[in-house]
Amino acid sequence: MMSLEQARNSVIQQIEQACEVAQRQSNEVKLLAVSKTHPADILREMYQTGQRAFGENYLQEALDKIKALNDLDIEWHFIGHVQRNKTKQLAEQFAWVHGVDRFIIAERLSNQRTIEQEPINICLQVNIDAQESKDGCAVSEVEDLVAQMSILPRLRLRGLMVIPAPGNVDALYDAKTLFDQMKEHHAHPSDWDTLSMGMSGDLQDAISAGSTMVRIGTALFGARDYSK
Repeated sequence: MMSLEQARNSVIQQIEQACEVAQRQSNEVKLLAVSKTHPADILREMYQTGQRAFGENYLQEALDKIKALNDLDIEWHFIGHVQRNKTKQLAEQFAWVHGVDRFIIAERLSNQRTIEQEPINICLQVNIDAQESKDGCAVSEVEDLVAQMSILPRLRLRGLMVIPAPGNVDALYDAKTLFDQMKEHHAHPSDWDTLSMGMSGDLQDAISAGSTMVRIGTALFGARDYSK
């Protein structure tokens, strides 16, 4: 069985190889370790390999881990669906929130971020290939949402997050085209630097299409145990 360090090194090597094929620099792509369902001690072990950014999908599970690992300099990302009644805890505890698909959610995150904290980083989640089972705003809504969200005071709108259907490589390129087009609608274009797409199964295609942040779980930690 591969150690966590070996697994992380393997993923980093895949990122580097994909960047080489795409004629990109490997430092253009950030590795986000998706750690949902894995216990805090496994995250601590992964942290020791050099990993600093961790993504969680379930709020209560994430809050328990944040408390257990508060001695570590972890950059916490929330990548699950954002419920309106949970924004206060997200605003207080996370550096990044990826699943924002409505203005009211972004507005609440901005209002509930404390003055002492750095502005919260968010990605606008787009249902890039109009899947009925997926969250995210419609492509037609993106321009207005970018313009509106990018002027909120305690928030930095960093880019887009997409989860295309498995095997839909065209949607990855559609997301990159949309990402490039939306920069001109951002109130602070220099903040617009993140295209969060690509998971263990489509990492290479996502990097080829232009992803700047890949969300990797299974390839780092192995299969998830949902029984816990």
